[in-house]
Amino acid sequence: MAHIAVIGGTGFAGSHIVQEAVDRGHTVLSIARKVPAQRIEGATYLEGTILDVPALVREIEGVDVVVSALSPRGDMAGLVRPNLAELFAALPDTVRLGVIGGAGGSLVSEGGPRLIDCGFPEAFKAEAEEAIGELEDLQASGRTNWFFVHPAAEFGARTPGERTGHYRTGGDVLVTDAEGKSSISGADLAVAVVDEIENPQHEGQRFTVGY
Repeated sequence: MAHIAVIGGTGFAGSHIVQEAVDRGHTVLSIARKVPAQRIEGATYLEGTILDVPALVREIEGVDVVVSALSPRGDMAGLVRPNLAELFAALPDTVRLGVIGGAGGSLVSEGGPRLIDCGFPEAFKAEAEEAIGELEDLQASGRTNWFFVHPAAEFGARTPGERTGHYRTGGDVLVTDAEGKSSISGADLAVAVVDEIENPQHEGQRFTVGY
């Protein structure tokens, strides 16, 4: 079993990852700026922030995997990318970093344009561009102890969905169904993430997830 730290562990993606990892018997630290009143039984909750990387590194010392489930929006806009790069540089080579990004950087077809370049909503472009920057930093790091996940286009608290235990991966390409719909529930994204932790298939790579 792995020792996993989830940064942003109380958010939509993070809380599902914490739940899935705990359910599978992993040791899980949920890191957030505030400890919630309602907690997932079996997880350890700590107050911490990626805005203070040295303190965060001390808090998660001894973990095998760190998952960043942070969204670069609101008061975190423009701050996640530089601090995530600092965190990755500070982590030992033995620690694997997983990053939950957005759909914007996915390709719409093999060798085709990115989703962000195809009528992407302006309101979400800055967030998507920062997530793409996080990926670019990982790709430029010269290291392979990381993975980056692009959720489907429909993913988030507005469309939470249910856990089916099923998903598909699409490499660089957005996963869509036969009708062209791209979606994934929070719980099934978590299944994909914990599957990747337990059985690494994307060392130093990004991959898309959907139904």
